Amino acid sequence: MSNGESPAEPLEGIRVLELGSFIAGPSTSRILGEFGAEVIKIERPRVGDEIRRWRTRDSTSSLLWQFLARNKKSVTVDLRQPEGRRIALGIARECDVLVENFRPGTLERWGLSPEELREQNPDLVVVRISGYGQSGPYRDRPGFGGVAEALGGVRYLTGHPELPPTRVGVALADSLAGLYGVIGALMGLLKRGAVPSPARGETVDVALYEAVFAITETLVTEFEAYGTLRERTGSSMPGIAPSNTYPCKGDNWVVIGGNADGPFHRLMLAIGREDLADDVSIATNEGRVVRAEEIDDAIAAWTSQHEIAEVVDTLAEAGCPAGPIYSAADILADPHFRARQMLVNQKAQLDADTQAEISFPGVVPKLTESPGHVRRPGPGLGEDTEQVLHDLLGLEISQIDDLRSQGVI
Repeated sequence: MSNGESPAEPLEGIRVLELGSFIAGPSTSRILGEFGAEVIKIERPRVGDEIRRWRTRDSTSSLLWQFLARNKKSVTVDLRQPEGRRIALGIARECDVLVENFRPGTLERWGLSPEELREQNPDLVVVRISGYGQSGPYRDRPGFGGVAEALGGVRYLTGHPELPPTRVGVALADSLAGLYGVIGALMGLLKRGAVPSPARGETVDVALYEAVFAITETLVTEFEAYGTLRERTGSSMPGIAPSNTYPCKGDNWVVIGGNADGPFHRLMLAIGREDLADDVSIATNEGRVVRAEEIDDAIAAWTSQHEIAEVVDTLAEAGCPAGPIYSAADILADPHFRARQMLVNQKAQLDADTQAEISFPGVVPKLTESPGHVRRPGPGLGEDTEQVLHDLLGLEISQIDDLRSQGVI
């Protein structure tokens, strides 16, 4: 901007109330906060979100917490008490979006159902994340991410055929549900602005297992149509060749995706297999699938003779997709992550006596004109209680002190 001011962030002026805990709900509000929304997180007094104590050292705040709670304000309110619920309702009255990931029926028992919330705030968008959704025969079952990954079909496909199914190494279901929560919240906000109605607020129902099932492509469709039951295939992709993981010198591994016709031809030339490059019987995927093992052996014979950097550079020059399998140490050392601001320095409490600027994941997606930002680290428990209750609800310090003495906040 010509006057030197920073551009407005996409969600500037939007206020979000987070009643969630753990990963899924907080992931939704984290992303909204990264793009300018004011996020107010309600936590239990003296206890807070249990994520605060995950993977901690010396009883300090979890680094996972400091990531999930960045840009948020922490307000302690006991929602089990009537006065606490009245406070939450008062805050919700001043918000545009409410995010929760309690078990279905919890908000209703507390008198904070979407219908009751909208009696005070007709435009409120309510994002509800749960294990199995707000309806259906499983709605009342407790649901966690790992269970959702199993039910949603991903665990069955993950791992090697001779071994039990395994997890993917991250909280996949929770993160996916968080993304769908963001999508639903944004669509609710768009609808609110486009539909002239006395009550324009939308309710967004995200189920963890459905967020997982949504990424399984045509897994069920192929089974119903052809009886094809996809099984665990390790590092290869069934029905697509070549796309696999191959060994390099020094016990390193590279992923190569030469399964499109053009890249396959260039890949074969790059590894010195002109005979396979010119073989018309494998010029398309149908033929390559039949001879997938032969092709994989040819690629592995070449990659195993070279260092991984040479393999990646050679194939990049040839126009064939390939990349190393990175550890956390490799990511920190890679200049592309820094160039893309995917590693951002954030002040963190490492242990009881040490604070430091360390790398946290950057903001996704990248917006050219109004990129997201990390404005503050995850707050201390209840750090913003007084400010929020005073500014939004008009409570005086004496009233706030009374609530604190009663254990409400």
